[in-house]
Amino acid sequence: MRILLTSPLARVRKLRWPRFRIGRVALIYLAIEFLDEFVFGAREAAWPQIRTDLGLSYAQVGLVLSVPIFLANLIEPLLGILGDIWRRKFLVIGGGLAFAASLVALSVAGNFEVLLVATMALAPASGAFVSLSQASLMDSAPALRERNMVLWTFAGYVGALAATAVIAGLLGTGLSWRLAFAASAGMTGIMLAFALRARFQYVIRDTPVVTKPIGHQFATAVRDLFRAVRTRRMASKLFLLEISDLMLDVFLGFLALYMADVAGASPTIAVASVALWIGAGTLGSVLSVPLLARTGGVTYLKASAALAVVLFVTFLLVPSLGVRLVLIAALGLVKAGWYPVLQARVYDEVPERSGSVITMTNISGLFGSMMAAGIGLAASSWGLANAMWLLLFAPASILLFLWRAHGARGSATP
Repeated sequence: MRILLTSPLARVRKLRWPRFRIGRVALIYLAIEFLDEFVFGAREAAWPQIRTDLGLSYAQVGLVLSVPIFLANLIEPLLGILGDIWRRKFLVIGGGLAFAASLVALSVAGNFEVLLVATMALAPASGAFVSLSQASLMDSAPALRERNMVLWTFAGYVGALAATAVIAGLLGTGLSWRLAFAASAGMTGIMLAFALRARFQYVIRDTPVVTKPIGHQFATAVRDLFRAVRTRRMASKLFLLEISDLMLDVFLGFLALYMADVAGASPTIAVASVALWIGAGTLGSVLSVPLLARTGGVTYLKASAALAVVLFVTFLLVPSLGVRLVLIAALGLVKAGWYPVLQARVYDEVPERSGSVITMTNISGLFGSMMAAGIGLAASSWGLANAMWLLLFAPASILLFLWRAHGARGSATP
């Protein structure tokens, strides 16, 4: 690109970034991810209040975090395959309706049982509504999957960050956390109205398969799925994707409780710690775009995982609340690119069947979905301060697998 102006400010104004132009349908996909993370960000920020209002134990919190995801991972494999061979738009709209109904139930939950049932319905609904939207975004530009996954993650961070601000505002005005979920149900209706008018383009292939019977298509998709998931490359990528969640959603799920119960923070500071984590992740997702272009995904993962080990150990050992808040921000910044890089590499393994990638991640997610329950049970037995050490398995596994893969092949590609 020729730059004719010499002023640095003028150069910035002159630059155009056509690769970041986003179509209207892609914006709908990103808005759906924003909404999904708003819902789950609100839940994570409000855990101290939810725990108090409903009288929950750490073990019950762990079950609410894990059992719905386990159930979703049993249901979503079928949705992923159907998303490749049938009416994906119909599945997304149906998932959105179930998503809205689950949010209404969550907003009126009065005990552990209702909370669990509502979240058990919410998780598979999110799989149809959100995961198939992600697959469609991946199909919209196969050459830009890593970049689009960063944009997807950024949209999610913005949604979760907005949720922490809403929860903090509700607490500051003496209102209930339930209003956030009731409002989210209304937001879902708006998203569905836009999605109904959108054309979903998906499953890019050289030859169409729609002329074959759906039963034949389904059998072919299942056969291709198991052929791909049996390979060592795919198995290792799926494992890293799942184990990384210990330092992502699992840590976020227990962060407010840890700050309130272990670090001695006030409810406001506990919510602020969640906002710090999400805000740093938002900034990190933006910075990771040029960083990944310069270093590559594997180099980035190695360096960030090594740094995460140091930061997280310091976070667990340091007594100062202020220093812990700084370390939360640093950790949020460091791990921001883990999910988009690891997820994009899974999509690259089966580029012609994005819906089946969802199925694969659901199968591997049966293992990952129980990690939060394990942390909750460990916290009930050993205390939350001790149980949090188990989260170090995430960066340690990334380092071990990537260094072994590099040493075995003399290549940076795992």
